[in-house]
Amino acid sequence: MPTRILGIESSCDETAAAIVADGRDILSSVVASQLDIHRKYGGVVPELASREHLRQIVPVVREALAQSGLAFRDIDAVGVTNGPGLVGSLLVGVTYGKVLAAEIGKPLVPVNHLEGHVHAVFLEAHLAGRTPELPAVCLIVSGGHTLLYHVTSQGGDGDALQRGFRYQRLGGTRDDAAGEAYDKVARLLALGYPGGPIIDRIATRVAASGANFSEKDGLSFGPVKMKGNTHDFSFSGIKTAVLYYFRAHPEFAEEIESRKAALKEGRSKADDLMPLCSPRTLSLIFNFQAAVVRDLVTRTLEAATETGSGTVLVSGGVAANSELRKQFELKSKSLGVDTYFPSRALSTDNAAMIAAAAYPHLLAGDLAASDLNAEPNLRLA
Repeated sequence: MPTRILGIESSCDETAAAIVADGRDILSSVVASQLDIHRKYGGVVPELASREHLRQIVPVVREALAQSGLAFRDIDAVGVTNGPGLVGSLLVGVTYGKVLAAEIGKPLVPVNHLEGHVHAVFLEAHLAGRTPELPAVCLIVSGGHTLLYHVTSQGGDGDALQRGFRYQRLGGTRDDAAGEAYDKVARLLALGYPGGPIIDRIATRVAASGANFSEKDGLSFGPVKMKGNTHDFSFSGIKTAVLYYFRAHPEFAEEIESRKAALKEGRSKADDLMPLCSPRTLSLIFNFQAAVVRDLVTRTLEAATETGSGTVLVSGGVAANSELRKQFELKSKSLGVDTYFPSRALSTDNAAMIAAAAYPHLLAGDLAASDLNAEPNLRLA
């Protein structure tokens, strides 16, 4: 009989519930997005996020059960994200999970959101009939995180997904996360929120057009040099360079205002905004994405080489970026490294990855105590 876990995720602005069997088979997955609520503010407003989680969590869990054809009595455990994330958002999921588990008489498993992203890669690989080999280097890259981990299997016999994983932190961002830098640059350029997808779409179209911009057409970015731990990342310098560039060129003001007007009218797609971008702006967008992707790919593959890992796992919201996927596939082949991504649906926050990550902890008896609380700065160790 499979072990079926109900996962609950509410760490930021997605209310999600899912049921996963044996840590690998997705029976249902439901995500209620708050994107439209936060778009007008250009980022997530914590108070609004918490309020929306309260409104959505019960119907989302009910929908996950309905999609799976199961009832609460058929669930073997409840897995819930208890960190890291926004404290108010986390508290909604943790409180609901504690009450639900007590009411239906099932164990409650606390799950680190970051570990969920690692399991998202294994969920996707299982759908394709593959299993990533360990040890691996995992890049978790999103609006809130840019982290590198060395991932190995827990000792003992049996399936690695049953035993669970060990994590060694190799590096992380010293300032802005990569997705945060995308959002901030998009805000400076009046490209809307979230910034990652729209910058990716515009940069991809610029590349497909065959345009060949020189430095005089826009701002170019060199490699980021890091003192100390070379596995660390820094993206604030790139963001600040964009800010200073636009401050030094007041002639951009008119086109920025035209894009702001388009966004207010609901015209937020690449087809709407690209005609309102000068060649220098298009060059900047293209070069910004190229610089961020280059840094992410280079440091991750260097870490894989140094640790002797033949596998790279890439997860988190920015893992949906088309240029990031393309460059990892190109560069990893020459090194003999296998690179795995989740689907775009599993890259962003979801509860299937939480239910999957809860599975080895349930088998190991790592259950929540009655005083389980939200831990907004929870580390993965």
